[in-house]
Amino acid sequence: MPLVNQPTDRKSFGLYCKRRCGFGVTETPISDEQLSDRINDALLFWWDWCFDGVEHTYYKYQVTDTDKTNKYITLPDNIIGAVQIFDIGDALNTENMFDIRYQIALNDLYTLTSFSVVPYYMAMEHLALLELILVGKKPIRYNRYDNILHVDMNWMEAINAGQFIIVDCYSIVDPDDLVNAYQDRLLGRYATALIKQQIGTNTKFYGGIQTLGGVTFNGQQIYDEATAEIKHIEEEEIWRYADRPIDMIG
Repeated sequence: MPLVNQPTDRKSFGLYCKRRCGFGVTETPISDEQLSDRINDALLFWWDWCFDGVEHTYYKYQVTDTDKTNKYITLPDNIIGAVQIFDIGDALNTENMFDIRYQIALNDLYTLTSFSVVPYYMAMEHLALLELILVGKKPIRYNRYDNILHVDMNWMEAINAGQFIIVDCYSIVDPDDLVNAYQDRLLGRYATALIKQQIGTNTKFYGGIQTLGGVTFNGQQIYDEATAEIKHIEEEEIWRYADRPIDMIG
């Protein structure tokens, strides 16, 4: 049986969080702009700290002459972290008949049904180790606030325009594309706490103010409760996903 009144877009998610703060039963003094800002804040925290807020993916980028001149490529806004790039070039370089991997494939891989692939696998692992020791991986530098991926290599010789760079990276989960993300419990809890804190901020300067229905707001209490909830959620998630400090030995 499907659940009813579950948020499926940004507007319904905002209404869902407001209902958790009492909307429909009592007044919730918060502007549409403030509501949108607090949802943005909740999404930023969700992307940074929640496992379901990001997706491990691979981004393919075709290099241009401008990229070679700039010595960097520009990644889209949805990518928040770059881990590494795949080795540039084909592992079985069919354009160079003197490449050792090409020769192994030409002479030893005439059939994979009658012979073991273990020697071939071990040979490739050994070649990869030698390449790692003698050549090494191409270092990268990336900051998600400028979306520029610097690859420290000789751009003029290492790659040609038209070739592809494959980036091992992490991208955000956009709830506007995956609508079920708006039903994430952590995102709902954190957004609700932020909205509740905003409501407390809007009303705590008017302590004891009474609405038309006779309800009296205690803005300071609302603010304090929301602040405690936010602190608890942040500490819980950061402790769950952050790297633990390592003691120094010696």
